[in-house]
Amino acid sequence: MSNRKQVRVMVADDEMHIRMLIKQVLKSMNADIVAEAKDGGQAVEMYKEKCPNMIFLDINMPVKTGVEALKEIIKINQEAVVIMLTSVSDMETVSECIDAGAANYIRKDTPLEELKRLIKETWAENKPS
Repeated sequence: MSNRKQVRVMVADDEMHIRMLIKQVLKSMNADIVAEAKDGGQAVEMYKEKCPNMIFLDINMPVKTGVEALKEIIKINQEAVVIMLTSVSDMETVSECIDAGAANYIRKDTPLEELKRLIKETWAENKPS
């Protein structure tokens, strides 16, 4: 994603195979995975502890939903770059996430090359100056 400095990333999803896939894609893009969470509550705590540059946040998770976690993270840091992950294209929920401060959303069934393109574009448009 960045030739100079590695992007520090957190991946939050209750499904281990999705976390593994996203981590594999991010590592191939030279990202540094600094945190991994399996529910929304953990995601907020890990965000506070690790302060990643970019967060991948599943919308449907236990303890706190991705939407709830997103809102808490944005309260902590309005500049947080959050990409919501979804397995359904419920545009109402996606719109709520974008309105709450998410930088983008990605469907979990997005082909790998498209996934990489969306990640690069989102980072380029939102990275801190």
